[in-house]
Amino acid sequence: MPASRTEEVMSAELTPKGETQGVKTLLGDPKKAIIELSVPMIAAMSMQTIYNLVDAFWVSGLGADALAGIGFVFPFFFLAMALSNGLGVGTGSALSRRIGARDKMGADNVAVHTLIIMILLAIAYTLPLVAFSEDLFLVIGAGKIVDMAVAYGQVIFAGSIFLFFTNVGTAILRGEGDARRAMYAMALGAGLNIILDPLFIYTLGMGIAGAAWATILSLGITSLVMVNWLLFKRDTYVSFTFRDFRGDKEIVKDILGVGLPSSVMQLSMSITMLILTVIVVMAGGTDGVAVYSTGWRVASMAVLPTMGIATAVVPVSGAAFGARSFGKISVLHLYALKIGLVIETALAGATFIFAHQIAAVFTQAEAAAHIAPDLTLFLRIICLFYPAIPFGMLSSSVFQGTGKGMNALLVTLLRTIILTSLLAALFAFIFDWGLVGVWWGLVLANIIGASVAFSWVRRYIAGLLKKAV
Repeated sequence: MPASRTEEVMSAELTPKGETQGVKTLLGDPKKAIIELSVPMIAAMSMQTIYNLVDAFWVSGLGADALAGIGFVFPFFFLAMALSNGLGVGTGSALSRRIGARDKMGADNVAVHTLIIMILLAIAYTLPLVAFSEDLFLVIGAGKIVDMAVAYGQVIFAGSIFLFFTNVGTAILRGEGDARRAMYAMALGAGLNIILDPLFIYTLGMGIAGAAWATILSLGITSLVMVNWLLFKRDTYVSFTFRDFRGDKEIVKDILGVGLPSSVMQLSMSITMLILTVIVVMAGGTDGVAVYSTGWRVASMAVLPTMGIATAVVPVSGAAFGARSFGKISVLHLYALKIGLVIETALAGATFIFAHQIAAVFTQAEAAAHIAPDLTLFLRIICLFYPAIPFGMLSSSVFQGTGKGMNALLVTLLRTIILTSLLAALFAFIFDWGLVGVWWGLVLANIIGASVAFSWVRRYIAGLLKKAV
């Protein structure tokens, strides 16, 4: 049942100690905090994933070439997500650790530094991609569909500042325990996208470019809402004061100490997707890219619950670390893992059973119907690594929350660039399994990587507990 306006205002009011309800949640029972912070984020991410699926549905009406065109843009779009989400993770970790240590002024400084870093990153990302998008798409094999990739990609790249601000803004809210408003912002963007997609693509006749414009417009509106909350309404825990701002190297180091490895983690996924796109083109042509990009959208639905839980694990573990309550870190990690394992196992079974029906939804158009069997096979293979997702993702989140960004980076590099690339190429070309080999390489790499991450974080937590004795 939605909260009343009175309840929302009460939740945002500061206590005599300057703590919002979100901060009190961070510092309380870790199991309760995981639930209270992860449920709104799972709901918001569900909305976003539904949008991704709806977007794929509408674009599929333009044919397999349009799906492939978006597939070539997807790795670069993922790069923007990597940079902005990485910065957000670094911010959330730095904020929550200061909240745990009861350092309000330090938390404020982290928030201001984050916005300045975000603007610089967005500029560095946007300019070269807008200028050289066509050349980049040709290099990675777009060929005859390069015009479609450029029509979609240049709009996305030009409006990337809104993506950066939305992701960083929601991260600041999550970092101070305000998952509800982060949910509102994410759901608003996804909801607008769902409405605007068919309008721009078909009603206005903009085709594949219309899908990009729908995305950018929705992100722009969401950004305006976030600006109001963070800079004008001023009812958040952190305060933004730019008048007397002075750069602090230690704060920048703290944010980037987790944020940079987190960005590289996600960047490694983007690089891996680029490598896989090239491997898929070699193994199955542009139809293979259509299968991969469309199927991965569906697979992202399965990753979503664990991602939602992971967004809670970072600030809760960070607050516990800042307060030196190391026992809470162990409790919240295992508790979050149990929830994620149950959900992912159920989703794996559902995906395997209904793979044919799911594939049919995205291949209704005559021009895309021929990829339906390959898409069905992709879904039935890829779902086998779903139960391993919590072991890797939630373990990395504990490392990030406690300021050990490099640990999280190393296990991710092992899983993505090293194992995924090598095993996909091995199975596809050396074993001569073609596209099926690429899919099996993805599965095995994720299972091995998750096992390493889980083992390492449990040893790390055990070390913290020994220090506390």
